[in-house]
Amino acid sequence: MGMIAKREIRSYPKSVKVWVGKYKHSHNLLHWHSDCELFYVERGSIDVFCEGTNYLLSAGETFFVDRGQMHAMSAREEDTTLLVIFFDDEIVKPALGERRLLCPRLQTSYSVPAVYEKLRDVLRAKAAYCGAEAAAYVLLLMAEIFRGEKSVPRPEDNATRQKFMRLLEEIAAGGAFFTFSDAAAYMGMSAGYFSRYFHGAMGVPFSRYLNDVRVERAVTLLKESGHSMTEIADLSGFGTIRNFNRVFRAVTGYPPRELPADYEFIGGFASPGTASFDPTLHDCELLESAAGA
Repeated sequence: MGMIAKREIRSYPKSVKVWVGKYKHSHNLLHWHSDCELFYVERGSIDVFCEGTNYLLSAGETFFVDRGQMHAMSAREEDTTLLVIFFDDEIVKPALGERRLLCPRLQTSYSVPAVYEKLRDVLRAKAAYCGAEAAAYVLLLMAEIFRGEKSVPRPEDNATRQKFMRLLEEIAAGGAFFTFSDAAAYMGMSAGYFSRYFHGAMGVPFSRYLNDVRVERAVTLLKESGHSMTEIADLSGFGTIRNFNRVFRAVTGYPPRELPADYEFIGGFASPGTASFDPTLHDCELLESAAGA
């Protein structure tokens, strides 16, 4: 599976800034969003990658993804189910200030399932002021969590973090021709520091990440008519046919000329400015959801 990071942009209806849903067999691409995401493992177990660290969550455990945090997940069993609460960061920011949890996997049990059910019912009823009511439930739950968990000030290098997010979008726009030196220079970092920073944030070396970007570009070109293999290798940033064939087969499992017509590269990126993007893979099932009016 590719590891290309995408930015998810969630659209809320009108004044309601909360969404809830239950997923079965959840699998997500590496992605980030400006919203907060709280999920509870109702059944089964799931592997979660967040900000350079791998976690294994079992039934009864809760995980909090703060705004802007890079994360991905993969359920271990087909019947694994998650209760997910998405909400706008502005709901909690005035109360919680510039603090974040020390560990995204919560160490104590909280009333997440009960709050999930309240939010689902409130959002489905779509009564007057349901957005304010939903926001109040979220704020109370998050206040309880921040009281019970260890929290720390947000890192002072927010500017670096934001610059890194912009780098990922620059790579999405023209990544086929990005190089390691280009990316390090963009970040204003030495080669060694950038290598460690990138691997820590993404969980993979820059070279592997860039290969995924280039392979996705090549898959798109292969499905278009009128391109020779030499042109595709060049337009995808591989330079030589030999390198193109080697990397393409290593990433997809197929030589370029034998790629199935219905092949879909999992791990593609969203172009900057895309209105919305769903990082959820096809074998994940949304069992229920509610988003208000």
